[in-house]
Order: sequence, then structure tokens, then C-alpha cells
Amino acid sequence: MTTGERTVRLRPPNNTLDPRAVGWWRIQWLLLTAAPVAVLAVLGALIAPARFWLLLPAVVLAVLGAACAVLFPRWWYRTHRWEVTGEAVYVRTGVIRQEWRIAPMSRIQTVDTVRGPLEQLYRLASVTVTTASSKGALKIEGLDHELAAELAERLTRITQDTPGDAT
Repeated sequence: MTTGERTVRLRPPNNTLDPRAVGWWRIQWLLLTAAPVAVLAVLGALIAPARFWLLLPAVVLAVLGAACAVLFPRWWYRTHRWEVTGEAVYVRTGVIRQEWRIAPMSRIQTVDTVRGPLEQLYRLASVTVTTASSKGALKIEGLDHELAAELAERLTRITQDTPGDAT
């Protein structure tokens, strides 16, 4: 896109997530896998005639879940990016289907910081930027909890100084 004499190019946001996000995602994946594996294993132990047909999927699911927990978080870490400038918040997420979201400062309505139990364990936090968009909020997950607090404070200052009514 050419604007007057300058060319504006879409570029990847500069910032990566905190490396601890990889461990946080792995634990989430393993916990998600553990529930159905545990149910199948308990049923397999209790129902002798169906033992093979219950334990086989439990083993397959456990192996696949462990493999995914090892591979996917590293892949996600390499593809997720974010950046905040004086004009906008930029977020790129997704592995197979990448999504780039840009929220101009004048459209930001609220900035929230969330720390779930696993995030607290890893000293991480998520920042959610709610805009006047029908697409929904921008979410930056896997940030160091102190960086997330500073980012929320910075976004609040910038949006207060930005003209517009965020509608």
C-alpha cells in the first residue's frame, strides 16, 4: 500500500512469548490428554471382557498426547508474535492457519491481565485487549507476569492519550 510517498508493509510483530510458555502449553496438553486416558484405563481395569478394547485406545491416546505435548508447544512458540507501538497492538497467532490482528489504539476499550493457576505456576500471564471490533478481543498469552503488568499499564497510558472514543 502506498500512502503519499511512503510504502507501508505488513511485517511480523517483533516480540516472542516468554520461553516458559512452552512448558505451560505442554502441561495443558498433558492434562487434557490425561483425563480420557485415565477414564479408559480405569474402565479397562474394571471391565475384563472389554479390557483390550479400552486399554488399546488409552495407550494410543497417551502416546499421541505425549508426542503432541513435545512437538506442538515448540512449534507454537516459534509462530506466536506480538508487538505494541504508539499506534496499535499487533498479534500474530496460529500454526497451520495464521491470523494477524491489528488493533489501533483509538479502538481499544479495555485491557485485562489474567493469571490462571498454571500460569501462576510458570510465572506467566495473559493480556487481553478488548476493542470495538466484532471479531473480538486480541489475546497475548504466555507473557512473563511482570511484563504483562507493565504492558497493561503502558497500553492504558497510550489509550488514554489517544484521541477517539473506541467505538
